Amino acid sequence: MALTDLPLRVVLYEGPGATPLATDDRFAAVRSLLEGGFGVTRSGAARPVPPVDASPLLVLGRWEGATPVTESDTRLRWGALDTATVTAQAEATRAEFGAPATGPWKPWFPVIDYDRCTNCMQCLSFCLFDVYGVSVDHTIRVENPSNCKVNCPACSRVCPEVAIMFPKYHAGPIDGAPVSETDVGREKMKVDISALLGGDIYARLRERSADAKTRFSRERSSDAALAERRRCLTKMADAAAIPREVLDALPSAEEIQRRSAEAAKRAQEAFAAFQEASLRNSPSAP
Repeated sequence: MALTDLPLRVVLYEGPGATPLATDDRFAAVRSLLEGGFGVTRSGAARPVPPVDASPLLVLGRWEGATPVTESDTRLRWGALDTATVTAQAEATRAEFGAPATGPWKPWFPVIDYDRCTNCMQCLSFCLFDVYGVSVDHTIRVENPSNCKVNCPACSRVCPEVAIMFPKYHAGPIDGAPVSETDVGREKMKVDISALLGGDIYARLRERSADAKTRFSRERSSDAALAERRRCLTKMADAAAIPREVLDALPSAEEIQRRSAEAAKRAQEAFAAFQEASLRNSPSAP
């Protein structure tokens, strides 16, 4: 039986008395803990260890001296940070305190940084897979994260304010790393999804289909046709940095056009409603 209803918190400590982690080690530790379902934060010189409250807490670090210890009746435990064993240590600590078992972490989903988001709705009009929606207060939200295609951070690339993060992406600022003004300047763009996908990809598919038509008519082989399609998609994925999962899930060109128009309409209506609500709530409003 669980002794507490509160989940275990894990802190990676890199402050005084501990050796900072290499970037790859930090990424591996955080990823392992997240995939295990544990909440994890990082603590350094400017970010002290959170105070012990009702939640059990595990602090892991590469200590310069002996591993700190606490009295057994507290809710704080200390451990040596080993990227190969972080999840096992967290699970052992969770069991010790009788905290609830963790659930699986969603493997791929976007996170909106609302400190940066201007509610422009570009992501809503861009995404073809209905990941984004609008809340009752007319602000953008991640409504259907399970619809997101693994390894596709396309909406983050087109966000004008670099406000969309993917925690499991391999590089910043998309993975949540600090955003520089250079990043912001580079991302200040608008993208027409129907032109990006509906036009270019299907046009190239038609071109390659025409080039291969004579050979296909001789071979009359469905296996050869599928192999050609796979090669085509792989080349386009590499050239446009579009994951295969996205290409495989693409609807027809006509359906892309329909979805794009529908999403753009929803985005325009939501943005207009948001602006109207903002004006009503403004201190200068009559």
